[in-house]
Amino acid sequence: MSDSRATAAPTRGVADLFSHGRLTAIPRRAARRQQLLDHLAETLFAPGRTYSEREVNDALLTVHEDCAALRRYLIIGGQLSRTKDGVSYRRAEPRAE
Repeated sequence: MSDSRATAAPTRGVADLFSHGRLTAIPRRAARRQQLLDHLAETLFAPGRTYSEREVNDALLTVHEDCAALRRYLIIGGQLSRTKDGVSYRRAEPRAE
């Protein structure tokens, strides 16, 4: 399954985390991981669209095999929101600074 969203070039700053379009490792440092998660949310998920868990997993699998960890980090980091029943996900609105 090909997804043109996954082919978006990583933004400057996270490009060194990717090799051939795949994430080589999930950063341990919180600030670095936050940078990555912001990039993934912006490139893999459209604003205003609702996604099933399967769709979120499929999108994340295009860049890394541990989609569960990435999904969890995206929820905790605030880039994705999830309904209380866990059935649907949405890209979170950017935080006002």
